[in-house]
Amino acid sequence: ELKLPTEVVSSEFLTMEGKKFSSSKGIVIYVRDVLERYQPDALRYFISAAGPETHDADFTWVDFVSRTNNELVAGWGNLVNRTAAMIAKNVGEIPAAGEFEEIDTALLDQIREGFTTVGGLIEAHRQRAAIAEIMRLVGEANAYVSRTEPFKMKAEEQRPRLLTVLHVLAQAVTDLNTMLAPFLPQSANAVEKALGGTRQIAPMPRIDEVEDLDGGPGYPIITGDYTDVPAWGHHPVGVGQQVVKPTPIFTKLDPETAAAELERLEAAAEA
Repeated sequence: ELKLPTEVVSSEFLTMEGKKFSSSKGIVIYVRDVLERYQPDALRYFISAAGPETHDADFTWVDFVSRTNNELVAGWGNLVNRTAAMIAKNVGEIPAAGEFEEIDTALLDQIREGFTTVGGLIEAHRQRAAIAEIMRLVGEANAYVSRTEPFKMKAEEQRPRLLTVLHVLAQAVTDLNTMLAPFLPQSANAVEKALGGTRQIAPMPRIDEVEDLDGGPGYPIITGDYTDVPAWGHHPVGVGQQVVKPTPIFTKLDPETAAAELERLEAAAEA
């Protein structure tokens, strides 16, 4: 019994460097080129955060580089990396929390409420607003690090507080990763691994060859096993999960990237 779609989600038009996409004129972005030179989730992030949801939008290489470096790398990537790095250096595993202070509960409550807010926006097909709200919460978590300064807690009497702050950060990253998984599936699995988890937060699709039910020739379909995907909502972080020194989840782009891509675009248009 098939559950048929009841809504059609559409968007406006996406242009490139102020021009209509046209493969014949060389105004195009080929998937193979993106996969060869950039991380897939960097492009997913740009389209989710700046795509033509309710009005036409323009893809520019300058904006792509800026959003990748200033939002994805410096915002989300930085939070994940320094959380995992501090846990690896000071504990080696996700620590249990001690007594929470007001600043701890304030952050965790905000992020838990985010599941309702972000979930509602996704349900209403407001993807740009949804990812903007998640990134706002990422900013709150980064601000929490700046205010609590766990990197300065070196005295033995400060250790209980240090462990609590690191636990709060691990929980924040875990919940934010669940929210970001629909937008950034590949990096979601890397973030889970960085905090010592073993689950596939966003299982990758595969291509299967299937038979035609009407007796025609077989054909390929895109499918996958999504039976073990974590439910949308808060999940307690895995205390005791082993955490090692992380490698950056996202790659910072060279400022010259935009100029190089514009040169390629110009050469393709003249060909």
